[in-house]
Amino acid sequence: MSAPLLHIESSPFLPGEADVVVIGGGVVGVFTSYYLARRGVKVALLEKGRVGAEQSSRNWGWCRQQNRDARELPIATKSLDLWERFAEETGEDTGFRRCGLLYLSNDEAELAGWAKWRDFARTVGVTTHMLSAEEASERGKATGRKWKGGVFSPTDGTADPSKAVPVAARAIMAAGGTVHQHCAARGLELSAGRVSGVVTEAGTIRTKTVVMAGGAWASSFCNQLGIRFPQASVRQSILAVAPGAAGLPDALHTAPVSLTRRGNGGYTLAISGRARVDPTPQQFRFGRQFLPMFVRRWRSLAPGAFEGLRQGHESLAKWALDEVTPMELNRTLNPRPDMRQIRLTHRRACELLPELRRVAISNVWAGYIDSTPDGVPAIGEVEAIPGFILAAGFSGHGFGIGPGAGHMIADIITGRAPIVDPRAYRPERLKTGAWGKVAEF
Repeated sequence: MSAPLLHIESSPFLPGEADVVVIGGGVVGVFTSYYLARRGVKVALLEKGRVGAEQSSRNWGWCRQQNRDARELPIATKSLDLWERFAEETGEDTGFRRCGLLYLSNDEAELAGWAKWRDFARTVGVTTHMLSAEEASERGKATGRKWKGGVFSPTDGTADPSKAVPVAARAIMAAGGTVHQHCAARGLELSAGRVSGVVTEAGTIRTKTVVMAGGAWASSFCNQLGIRFPQASVRQSILAVAPGAAGLPDALHTAPVSLTRRGNGGYTLAISGRARVDPTPQQFRFGRQFLPMFVRRWRSLAPGAFEGLRQGHESLAKWALDEVTPMELNRTLNPRPDMRQIRLTHRRACELLPELRRVAISNVWAGYIDSTPDGVPAIGEVEAIPGFILAAGFSGHGFGIGPGAGHMIADIITGRAPIVDPRAYRPERLKTGAWGKVAEF
């Protein structure tokens, strides 16, 4: 079963040339295209399936600053403003609301970690409130439990994954760009070592600038060009329940389970960090780089099965540009959910919030969360191929920071001062061997 997703129509004709071609119709690719189109850049967005159909519609919908890596916090803060401004600019509704995010815990070490982040956040002007036991229990009264403490981040919020990316794609076309669904990019044409075109299943687009925002497919695409981009993905399973549960927080995280109110009044339920690692050739290729991350997360990760091989997004195979590619064979990554995890998630949610027992499960789905070894996205021009800009490895954070990432990429392409300093995201950092390093507050 797929996650709910709004359908939009594509542009009628594929252009023969463009100033910029963006590959990948997820949140990052769509917002990159949107900000380019608003500046009068002739941009064409390519999506092998439907815009937003992979991880951009399969996530929680959280748009947060709370507990962000120090390197990601500036772009997270800017993104919140851009989520708000997008509705004002376009009249489109992404479902974004600054509803605040609530975290509750009975673990002293977890609370201490949140307090440390709060102290760091103050130094960069971010507001977050540590909650006393009384305050946490009051805000979490729907659980009927006593809590030792928690966090409330009032300026954070959520957007609706079922429609945010499609309506942003519609805004691209309104601004003069083009959007091409069911049109896979097979590879690049190079002249004198730099980008000169994109070969698609429907023809070639002449261009000097390409943005690769293909999510979990990015590394296998880069491999066709001789670019070594360390990327690995994990399969996370999520469910949604129908509307009807009353008195619950809009967005709540606890160690056992987390929930988010959906645009239709139902809720998304998930266990934070819990996922399957499906073995693939790409997983083995980059295994050493990802070992520190997997070791840190060993309590929440479990071995997967052959689902990753069946999906084909982490292949090391080479393909010809005049033949059908893996992207055309699998238009949308729609892996099988881990039903054992689905049942566990639902049971925990009903135990935590008894009101959820009144409503039925409406959807279950899984998605692949692609990551870099240090958990921070790779964004920037690839040194080996001038004109080729990588924007991938968002490590489960892409939905919330998508507008900021897209704005920053558009800034880089058009020569404007970037909305945030892009140096922390440069792809070349992944060559240094500093795998698994985490931010210090």
